Amino acid sequence: MFISVIVVVILGTVSIGGPSVIIHLTSKGGRFQFFNFSPSLYERYSVFSVVIGGFTYWTCFNSVNQTMVQRYLSLPTPRQSKMALLLFTIGVSVFVWVCCYTGILVYASYYGCDPSAMGRIKADDQILPLFVMETVGHLRGVPGLFIAGVFGAALSSLSVILNSTAQVFLEDFVYGCLRIQLNERTGKILVKTVVLVLGSVAVAFLYVVEHLGGVLPLASALSSIAAGTTCGVFTLGMLVPWSNSKGAVVGAISGAVMSGIVSFGQQYVAAAKLVVPHKLSVIAEDWCYDKYGMEASRNQTVIPEDYPDESHIFPLFRLSFLWITPVGVLTVLIVGSLVSLLTGRRNLKTLDPDLISPVAQWMLPAEAQQYAGSTSKKFARAREAMENERMMTISSISN
Repeated sequence: MFISVIVVVILGTVSIGGPSVIIHLTSKGGRFQFFNFSPSLYERYSVFSVVIGGFTYWTCFNSVNQTMVQRYLSLPTPRQSKMALLLFTIGVSVFVWVCCYTGILVYASYYGCDPSAMGRIKADDQILPLFVMETVGHLRGVPGLFIAGVFGAALSSLSVILNSTAQVFLEDFVYGCLRIQLNERTGKILVKTVVLVLGSVAVAFLYVVEHLGGVLPLASALSSIAAGTTCGVFTLGMLVPWSNSKGAVVGAISGAVMSGIVSFGQQYVAAAKLVVPHKLSVIAEDWCYDKYGMEASRNQTVIPEDYPDESHIFPLFRLSFLWITPVGVLTVLIVGSLVSLLTGRRNLKTLDPDLISPVAQWMLPAEAQQYAGSTSKKFARAREAMENERMMTISSISN
């Protein structure tokens, strides 16, 4: 994926005349808005939404997401896990900058033209493939390289998610919650069946996505439900010493429901065209009409359609998708803390300090220090006993 995008970016930059031309046209069109300090939570992209919402989302994704934690645990030492996370952060940062540069490259290439208004594309997500075909489509192999990179990246990410979800279903739900012991062959069949079902559901959702706007906001909004809820539960346990299991469960349910209401509410109003993204105007010049063979008044400003009145829309449905993760985290923390207080605080004197973040250990009494490390010892003994019981069960089933 990275190589295919780099190749397209280099060829596109050369064809337009270099980075200086791209920056000049982008600045001339008013597309550089680095200092948008709008305090409105309804603003799709602002400094606050990107910094706070983006930071929260990526922190949750990198810290508690199962697909990431699985990678950390696959390495032999914590030092190597930290190094892998550092390399991942650098790689993602570089790739995001490349994607941003690709965006201004596409804008500069179509400066003075709007392919969407000309009928060349039906959705904004289609402009990059259009750019590839019209800019480097005459070079044999380049369009194929781009398509292969896109599909390769999508399939690799999807395979990791499907594999991780199936393993979690087997280990935590079947073995953990249901206490059902399966032999190795049956376990493999179950995992493959779960992967097949989830893959079919993912394919079915393709027909839904095309009616819900852009892929990036949709994917971010849906993934933020799980990210905010999971991160909220872990944060509750690390920062709130008096939290208990009841508070964690009720907080998690509340966080998931609140995030789901915001996320699916946004998708509903977007599909119903009650809320639409506000687009900047584009000046369509003569060459654009000549290129696409259209007859119309020349050098006219293509003004976006009239936007509907959003004042009557439920406020949570108008939030920027970047705020969904913080909403989920805060809901879990607030509800979880209150429910824990109402259902009986845990005894802080016997609480293992290793379970609480250092920034919150000041709330623990001095007596708790004698229990430091007790949880890890109990967990090791319980894990060993569970593994022995599981091996004995599998052995008896096999015999």
